[in-house]
Amino acid sequence: MAARGRGVRLWLLLAFVAFSLGSAHAGESGAAPSPPADGKTAAPAKPAVAPKSAIVRERTASGTVTIFNRPIVTFRSTVLGVGPDDRAESAEKRILALLERGGEGRVTVEKIDLGDVIKIDGGLAFILSDSDVQPLSGDTLATIADRAVAALTTAIAETREARNARLMLEAAIWAGIATIVYVLCLLVLRFARRGVTRRLLHVADVAAVNFRIGGTAVVNRRRAFAIARHLVQWVFWAVVLLLTYQWVGFLLGRFPFTRAWGEQLNSFLATTTIDFLTAVAASIPELLVVVVIFFLARTVVGMLHNFFDGVQANRIDVGWLDADSARPTRRITTFVVWVFALAMAYPYIPGSGTEAFKGLSVLLGLMVSIGASGIVGQAASGLILMYTRTFRPGEYVRIGESEGTIVDMGMFTTRLRTGLGEEVTVPNTLALSAVSRNYSRAVKGAGFILDATVTIGYDAPWRQVQAMLIEAAKRTPGVLADPAPHVFQTALSDFYVEYRLVCQAVPKEAHARAEALSLLNANVLDVFNEHGVQIMSPHYLGDPTTAKVVPKSRWYEAPARQPR
Repeated sequence: MAARGRGVRLWLLLAFVAFSLGSAHAGESGAAPSPPADGKTAAPAKPAVAPKSAIVRERTASGTVTIFNRPIVTFRSTVLGVGPDDRAESAEKRILALLERGGEGRVTVEKIDLGDVIKIDGGLAFILSDSDVQPLSGDTLATIADRAVAALTTAIAETREARNARLMLEAAIWAGIATIVYVLCLLVLRFARRGVTRRLLHVADVAAVNFRIGGTAVVNRRRAFAIARHLVQWVFWAVVLLLTYQWVGFLLGRFPFTRAWGEQLNSFLATTTIDFLTAVAASIPELLVVVVIFFLARTVVGMLHNFFDGVQANRIDVGWLDADSARPTRRITTFVVWVFALAMAYPYIPGSGTEAFKGLSVLLGLMVSIGASGIVGQAASGLILMYTRTFRPGEYVRIGESEGTIVDMGMFTTRLRTGLGEEVTVPNTLALSAVSRNYSRAVKGAGFILDATVTIGYDAPWRQVQAMLIEAAKRTPGVLADPAPHVFQTALSDFYVEYRLVCQAVPKEAHARAEALSLLNANVLDVFNEHGVQIMSPHYLGDPTTAKVVPKSRWYEAPARQPR
């Protein structure tokens, strides 16, 4: 409340200053002289003139003649060896001298060989030459002279108005009335803001309570209140700024010395509004074209999605595309369609031909070219993996140090689920460059390969070891009997024989292989313990007292069986 009160007092103070300025101008000049009682026309008296600083503003560097803050004409060339700046300065001095001399203040134009001579009551004010005309503006010397005469006539009338006490009093009264109306409008807006805020808060409260999906509130009550308050506050200050702009422009336009500024404010607002509305109206056809292109691209993308989804689900059979390559092909075609649509819609986007829009496009292109090299490499690697069918979702693979079931193959990464409560994300560039193993590709039907490796000393019969490993595989749930498990002696090392059990299992979930491998290793331990064979890899320490060999009588110890 205190801040609002200070703001109102500030505006009242500004109005009082404007009123004081108007009164000061009126007090300096005094009342206008009355005609003689005998009815005879008296000789024109030399009127009092406002100070030079009030009539001639500091001249700008563009060669513009300015009287009473109103630009009269702009010189653009050198005439008789005098430059534009010096011509403007001399013109301002001559006009000031002519006004101080008094007279009717009639502005006339006289044509000479050098150009057009602008005179005030027959006295030379300034000269306009043909070289002062801008070639590309479409103006002529006559149009420039007419505008200069009109502006100079207005400026002379304003200098006289500034010396008229009655007119200045009227201007001050109008300024006071405008200030009172402005303050009343602010008060009305203040009370209206309170009422609108209460109404919007009530609407937001009702929406937050009633708008639910499945019994869950979709609209957050506190956030809805904050949005409503901010919306009312933004609208309130926008209206206040507009009213303040109009009030300041009206006040400046009441007094001759500041009338040119008020006209500039009003014309700027009107011109800006008209230009904005004209630009919006001119952009509507182009925006319609952009919308049509967007909906056409969206329709084509939807049709492509339906087609590729059908191929991926084996509902549509085409010879040139299979289910594995349908997904990456859908992504590529979707990207191509949207890029083509953007290229077609770009010329119709409002502002696409401006230098700012072109600079932004160059900046974005530079950022993409510098920072997206890694992203492009990842995407290319993902497409290569998909089209070469190196991996498929659901297969159990080993990529580098990561091992698990593929749950998703994206454009940039491949996600593996290890079955141990972990999900590993592998960059596609690493998946393409690293050595990988696929435990699902070489099996019959759905499934994956299970393997277990043990190293046993040379004193254990190899046939017995193979039979025990196969028995452990048969005891493991999910291991298939067809194809049958196989045992391979992969190495005859210095101190032990290396055995590798390979079998096929049927998967059910992403963690099935981890559990199946754990059960297989447990069964290997149980079978070896049941038959008294140690899973131990002895290393050489010295020559044994007896040779570590397996006699023929022990070649087929249980569970191995001698062939007939």
